[in-house]
Amino acid sequence: MERSDWLAVIEELGPQFAAGAVERDTHDTFVADHYPPLKERGVISALVPAELGGGGASHSTMAAMLRQLARYDGSTALTLSMHQHLVAAQVVNHFQGKPAPILERVARERIVLVSTGARDWLESTGGARAVDGGYRVSARKAFASGAPAGDVAVTSVPFEDPEAGWQVLHFGVPLAAPGVSIEQDWEAHGMRATGSHTIVFDDVFVPESAITLRRPRGEFHGIWNVIVTAAMPLITGVYVGLAEEAARIALPLARRRADDVTVQWAVGEMQSAVSVAGALHDRMVALADDLHFVPDVDLSSEVLALKSQAIEEAQHAVEAAIEAAGGPGYYRRTGLERIRRDIRAGDFHPLPRKQQLSFTGRHALGLPPVEVPVYEQRREPAAASR
Repeated sequence: MERSDWLAVIEELGPQFAAGAVERDTHDTFVADHYPPLKERGVISALVPAELGGGGASHSTMAAMLRQLARYDGSTALTLSMHQHLVAAQVVNHFQGKPAPILERVARERIVLVSTGARDWLESTGGARAVDGGYRVSARKAFASGAPAGDVAVTSVPFEDPEAGWQVLHFGVPLAAPGVSIEQDWEAHGMRATGSHTIVFDDVFVPESAITLRRPRGEFHGIWNVIVTAAMPLITGVYVGLAEEAARIALPLARRRADDVTVQWAVGEMQSAVSVAGALHDRMVALADDLHFVPDVDLSSEVLALKSQAIEEAQHAVEAAIEAAGGPGYYRRTGLERIRRDIRAGDFHPLPRKQQLSFTGRHALGLPPVEVPVYEQRREPAAASR
């Protein structure tokens, strides 16, 4: 399918997904009903290369799809981006000639991947203890968007290796595995229909064969250069799409008072911020080069900086949209109030603004992009109990 075909699918599904958004937002209802059509229309597996049985959509096409879908329903777009950014990282591996067996499962079985990494970053959370054939893992992973519809959680935990010291182990765990449960605790300010509940791992067995990466804990490992550049354009596009939708809603409301100079200023501010947010996102997508990029820290630093600025401009656009709309925009029925809450979630994706500034500044100064913690005097509960 061509880019236009995929966007046509979003245009077909989008209005269906928009229906009921107010009720879902009011009752924290997960967008579970949206997954069957996403699977049936091939959207779940769209980013998987055609030679592996997927839809063969490019990374830039998926970014456009998510940005467009957000104009209909931000929660659906964000949950989909969480799955797609994990797929994208595996597509990079495939393009580089590395094994990526999960891609064939996504294509064949239409499984949904769930990310637990937003709060883990470099140190990760939870703990693991070594046992015969693998590890026993215990952890609580919050903000796992799409968890109720997920099949595999892509996660990590810290592990104190007796010889190598503190490491982080990366692996996938079936959500149906013994000891895995979902705590229904997603009652949030915005993005209320994303089902971003906490996944609980209670002494879950993870075989050694499931470990896909071991890296030093707390250090900026090269894997993040892949993840950042593949993931951030997809996630950021959701928030740019929200800003574009806010402007679409606000403009006809503002036209009722077009002669008011303060309205003119607010509309100008809104339109300018939307344009800048869109341009920043376009730049992120271009840097990812349809997942044929060469990963390095320079690229990660630029992508993270663009993400921060794009989110900031998108949020600015929404605030200006509410001002431009005036009193009518204050009513929940317009949708601006929900978009205003939803778009705040952009601050929580790696890296939050202050952390990104530190990362970018340190790298520009020739320092390691993050300060590596010292763990010699620290003992994690799971490790200490061995």
